[in-house]
Amino acid sequence: MSLSEEEIGRVAWLARLQIDANAEPRLAQQLSRILGFVDQMNKVDTSGVPPLAHPLDINERLRQDEVTETNQRELFQSIAPSVRDGLYLVPKVLE
Repeated sequence: MSLSEEEIGRVAWLARLQIDANAEPRLAQQLSRILGFVDQMNKVDTSGVPPLAHPLDINERLRQDEVTETNQRELFQSIAPSVRDGLYLVPKVLE
């Protein structure tokens, strides 16, 4: 698939991108090569290949769910500008 310079300009306008007119021929060529590669990949027969959720069919090791840090809530709330009932108070943002 090849893109024209006019199509590049239209895509740039839709994406609200400012592209130098001198760069449009080069971009048209590069994007045409990318789209050609995608078209080439679409021609590959994948009918016997099951879809994967992850490219590697392995299970990740999970760490133990253990507390590893000490509770410093009182320390952090002592230096906070405003705290009430154990919660940080912040200025109202929405009316």
